[in-house]
Amino acid sequence: HGFFFLEGKNMFKYTFSKAMTIDSLLRDEWRLGKKIVHELRMAKAITQDGTPIMWKNEYAPGDTIEISYPMPTSSYEPTKECKVEIRYEDEHCLIVSKPTGMQTHPNDEWDRDTCMNHVMAYVQAQGGTYAEHVHRLDQGTKGLLLVAKHPIAKSIFDRMIEEKTIVRTYAAEVQGNLRTDSGTINAPIGRDRHSSSRRIVSETGQRAVTHYEVVKRFKGTCVVHLVLETGRTHQIRVHMQHIGHPIVGDTMYGARETESGDYELHAIQLEFMHPFLNETIVVKDA
Repeated sequence: HGFFFLEGKNMFKYTFSKAMTIDSLLRDEWRLGKKIVHELRMAKAITQDGTPIMWKNEYAPGDTIEISYPMPTSSYEPTKECKVEIRYEDEHCLIVSKPTGMQTHPNDEWDRDTCMNHVMAYVQAQGGTYAEHVHRLDQGTKGLLLVAKHPIAKSIFDRMIEEKTIVRTYAAEVQGNLRTDSGTINAPIGRDRHSSSRRIVSETGQRAVTHYEVVKRFKGTCVVHLVLETGRTHQIRVHMQHIGHPIVGDTMYGARETESGDYELHAIQLEFMHPFLNETIVVKDA
C-alpha cells in the first residue's frame, strides 16, 4: 500500500528556489519513488492557487505550489502526555531529545512508553495523526532523533539517511586516551553468534565507518565527537571497543561499570539541507 489509505487530509506549500518542472522536482530533486509520484499525479494532488497544474510546465524561482494528499495514521499508542523535549519543529518534521534508558520505538504491543509513544501524544495534541522516526537511537543513548510528520517527508529523509546527507554527531567519554586527535574507523560489523543483542567487528559484517575527533583529554579518559557515515546497530560502541577505547560504563562492550550503571553516549547534533525549506538546519542538544 502507498500512503493513500486513510481519510485524514494534509497539505503543504512549496516555493521553488530554482526553475524546474513538477516532474523534475519530484523525481530529480526529491527523488521520490515511482509509486508515490504516480499516486500524486493520479490524485491531482499538486495545485497552484487551488487549480491542478501541468506537470511539464516550468515553474520559476519564487513560484509556490500546494501539495495535498491523504494522511495515514501511525500506530503508536500515545502516552497521556509527551515527556520528551521538542528541540525543533516545522510542518514537515520534528527533532526531539530522547532520554537515556528509553527505547526509540515499541518492539511489541505492550511497549507503551517509548520515545515514539511520547511523540505521538504531542502530535495528536496538535491535531496530527502521523509521526515516524527516520533513524533510531539505542535505549542507552540519549539525544536528537529526527521524526517525519508526513509520508513524503519520511520518504525523502529515509533516502537522505541512506545517502549520508543528514550529518549526525555524537559525543562520548571513552576509557584511556586515543593516540591520535582524529581519525576514521572503517571496520565491518556483524552479529555476535554467542549473543543475540551484541554486535562484533567481523569480516563478513556490513560496512561500517565512524569518524572521530578528540575534544577533551582527562587523566584516564577522553571525550570524543563522532560522526556516523553508516548507521549499524551499536556502531559507535563496537568501534570504540575495537580500537581499545570502549565508552565509559558500556559493560556490554568491555568497559568498567560506572556508579549509575549507564554509559554516556549522546547524539548532540543533527545537520541537513531541508528538502522543503531549502535551508540548512542545524539542531544541537544541550
